[in-house]
Amino acid sequence: MANKLDISQLDFDGIKDNLKTFLKQQDEFTDYDFEGSGMNILLDVLAYNTHYLGYNANMLANEMFLDSADQRSSVVSLAKQVGYTPRSASSSKATIDVLVNNGSGSSITMARGTKFTSTVDGTSYSFVNNADVSVSPVDGVYKFSNLDIFEGTYLNFKYTANTSDQDQRFIIPNDNVDTTTLTVKVQNSSSDSTTNTYTLAQGITGLDSTSEVYFLNEVENGRFEVYFGDGVLGKAIADGNIVILDYITCNRDEPNGATTFTLSGNVGGFTNVTITTVDNAANGDGPESIESIKFNAPRDFTSQDRAVTADDYKVLVKSLFANAQSVQVYGGEDAATPDYGKVYISIKAKSGTNLTQLTKDNLVKSLKSFAVASVTPVIIDPETTFITLTTTFKFDSSLTTKDVSTLQTDVRNAITAYNSNTLESFTGMFRYSEALKRIDAADTSILSNITKVKMYKFITPTLDSALKYTLSFNNAFFNPHSGHAADKGGIVSSTGFKISNDSSTNEHFLDDDGAGNIRVYYLSGTTRIYTSTTFGTIDYSTGEIILTSANITSISNVDGAASTKIRVTVIPDSNDIVPVRNQVLSIDTANSSFTGDIDEIESGSSQAGTGYTTTSSY
Repeated sequence: MANKLDISQLDFDGIKDNLKTFLKQQDEFTDYDFEGSGMNILLDVLAYNTHYLGYNANMLANEMFLDSADQRSSVVSLAKQVGYTPRSASSSKATIDVLVNNGSGSSITMARGTKFTSTVDGTSYSFVNNADVSVSPVDGVYKFSNLDIFEGTYLNFKYTANTSDQDQRFIIPNDNVDTTTLTVKVQNSSSDSTTNTYTLAQGITGLDSTSEVYFLNEVENGRFEVYFGDGVLGKAIADGNIVILDYITCNRDEPNGATTFTLSGNVGGFTNVTITTVDNAANGDGPESIESIKFNAPRDFTSQDRAVTADDYKVLVKSLFANAQSVQVYGGEDAATPDYGKVYISIKAKSGTNLTQLTKDNLVKSLKSFAVASVTPVIIDPETTFITLTTTFKFDSSLTTKDVSTLQTDVRNAITAYNSNTLESFTGMFRYSEALKRIDAADTSILSNITKVKMYKFITPTLDSALKYTLSFNNAFFNPHSGHAADKGGIVSSTGFKISNDSSTNEHFLDDDGAGNIRVYYLSGTTRIYTSTTFGTIDYSTGEIILTSANITSISNVDGAASTKIRVTVIPDSNDIVPVRNQVLSIDTANSSFTGDIDEIESGSSQAGTGYTTTSSY
């Protein structure tokens, strides 16, 4: 009986061995097992050919499924099957006020495409408005308020419909098109200038043969195709119709951060204008990545254009706000103070700081169309909890040619990479063992490390006002026993400030007594003189500090620079730190220390461990 071959074997050597096994069952060819024979060369050819075919078949099979596909065309095609259109490139958007000086008339119209310019890093960029806007004078003043302008160039492309050409396609022939700026119009014919504006179809519900809608898909080369209804679901294009595509092409994220804008041209015939920036340019971005499409497409399908679950809101926010790096959503019932009927959304942007109020308002307005009637979306800023590390590592000097300074830089870079790749998102938990592993792996000569962890947040006080301030770390504080190290200040420390109830110019600081009280003191030499022993409270189990009625009159420099903030530092109970709700963790490598020390045992300079120096873990 012939031996069965292992047809699952797809590597070259395995295939060749299978072929040899097959040839052992016959007598016609006997030199197949001799490496120098002609038959052996033929076996190589057969094995290579089979290997290539098997590899290609495997890769083709991978491209059939969304989670394993690697080619963008495959991912886009599979996403199309669940009704998902990848996000296009996004223009950087700014908001400005335009005051027309010496204007006249009953109204002034700013035409769509009015150009403004700004410079970022020495490069000039053009910004345009996306619609005609008219204003009437108020007390003789013509002012365009909260005008959105988009970076890029306005382009126009026309197609004449030919229904006899089955292969005709309406493809936007430019890269980096911001499809949110796309306007689609259909002119009756070259001899009839009557034009209708079509709207982007969000689904097929409610569509009939007269619905003037268009559909949009990403096609080859990352470009976008416009197509129309079939006369049943959406109005069909007639022969001779002229399809007009107006859109903006942009420079992705390059213009982000533009702050100052000047008019190029005129506003309604007037050139003397004053421009005030309301929001700096932000949110410019490239097309949606393959990874993002693979993540968002099935979740968008699940949401079915409505926002019920937290995942629904996450998908919608990322679709509506291209600059979102990380999104956290939780119900009002899970807030620190329960607030039923609301859903809280926090967004960490890829670039820039917190979202402006205008951006928040626009996003909430967009989300309300998807939200359940009884639920109100609320956008809140992320809160950053900073982590500092004090690390001492031992290394074997015989295993490296690097000096201590270089090794310390390598360790710092390893922690910086850990911070940027793992933390700085709402799901980025600081895992102590992982941080230690990264430190040890920074160089093959590093043998061990002792790392102490602290965390801090900032208070931004209103000066000369007695107010309550709350710091929520959402992680328990270290508190081994009541009154621990009370004479040395417990586990709380802070940067300096001055208070109203001290007539002198003493610089004050915060600490705790280990029994739940926040104290404020100044130094007389090295002695702490307490101005108040009940300046606030500290809850060691919940990780909350409250300054009950703090009247702060001035703030000392922080890290050698003028500041409006007070840094409050604590020791966590656990070295594993968890981000809760809208909390984001970030390692402050600038204020962390990394100290290298030669391991004397490994180097042979310490006999039987005598004279070996260790670092306290506490």
